[in-house]
Amino acid sequence: MDMSRFNSLVELLAYFKDEGACRRVIVQSRWGDDVICPYCGGHHCKVGYKGRFVCPYCKNKFSCTVGTIFENTKVSLRKWFTAMYLISSHKKGISSNQLARDIRVTQKTAWYMLHKIRTLFCQEEMVLDGDIELDEVYIGGREYLKHKSKKVAGTQGRSTKTKTPVFGLMQRGKTSRVMACVIPNTSRSTVLPIVAHICKPGSHLYTDEASTYFPLSTMGYDHKVVNHKVSQYVSGRVYTNTIEGFWGHMKRMIMGIYHKVSVTHLQAYVDESVWRWNHRNISESSRFKIMFTRSLHRVTYGMIAA
Repeated sequence: MDMSRFNSLVELLAYFKDEGACRRVIVQSRWGDDVICPYCGGHHCKVGYKGRFVCPYCKNKFSCTVGTIFENTKVSLRKWFTAMYLISSHKKGISSNQLARDIRVTQKTAWYMLHKIRTLFCQEEMVLDGDIELDEVYIGGREYLKHKSKKVAGTQGRSTKTKTPVFGLMQRGKTSRVMACVIPNTSRSTVLPIVAHICKPGSHLYTDEASTYFPLSTMGYDHKVVNHKVSQYVSGRVYTNTIEGFWGHMKRMIMGIYHKVSVTHLQAYVDESVWRWNHRNISESSRFKIMFTRSLHRVTYGMIAA
């Protein structure tokens, strides 16, 4: 199947015109002409009743969706593929309420589908080098917008009383790459091991004036600081504007589309934003192809709700 043709939702649905077409693509992508049993690994499984396969060795019957994110779903595969295309092609994603209206399912079903799809956005292991910007952002409610009885004192600046910190690393370049993760706090014991694990020794690291980053120069990095406290934002190549631009995109996604996200699922939304940034220069069809390939693994409700 040539997925390069899917550069619009109309083209996608024209190809996947029915459930049979969707299932044929899954079969071809997973096994080709030799269907393998997901239970015992036996080859040459035969087509049985209602398109299900029968293993000649263990005699188990199974569907082509076993072992994928579509396993045991009651929602049509056309609706799944539509949801995958919409969340990847929309610059800021799509809310569960909007998806529910678009594909005619309940909001709870749409929410569950979107969180299953977000597991496809998990960040790959990367090693960053060259010029790298480090920064953190705090996600949570704004105190001045709260009722007086619900305001919490001492939440200014880097406080984590009512906000959750997210740490990010941005490698500069023509196709800049970013990695980000939710962290419990912004202490040195939390942040520095992440930097040591991801950033190649000898890299040029650019940060703000936070004391958390002071030891970086003793860890084998060329560390330069831009002092935001004195309104210094650019000093030659020393700045953190690139990663702050990424934070702006992520905040617009959360505030404009999702409005509010729980701490439990915040990492999933961060992964979505990171994936969208790192794949921003490829076509809609290429994004869908990557997601479709990743969808051929199993995700359970417990993995999402944990």
